[in-house]
Amino acid sequence: MAAGAALAAKKGKRKKSSLRGASKGMYKSMSKVELRKMAKTKRKGKPTKKAKKR
Repeated sequence: MAAGAALAAKKGKRKKSSLRGASKGMYKSMSKVELRKMAKTKRKGKPTKKAKKR
């Protein structure tokens, strides 16, 4: 999700100032091609939160 937000900012569809955390770092350090590749990764079956250790 962070990669998608960073990619939108690179394309000009979202303001750069709206980025926070990981997406801001990705915007600065990655190219459009790298962001596109990361943003298209499927999230189906992946956890939305990190599992807690017991």
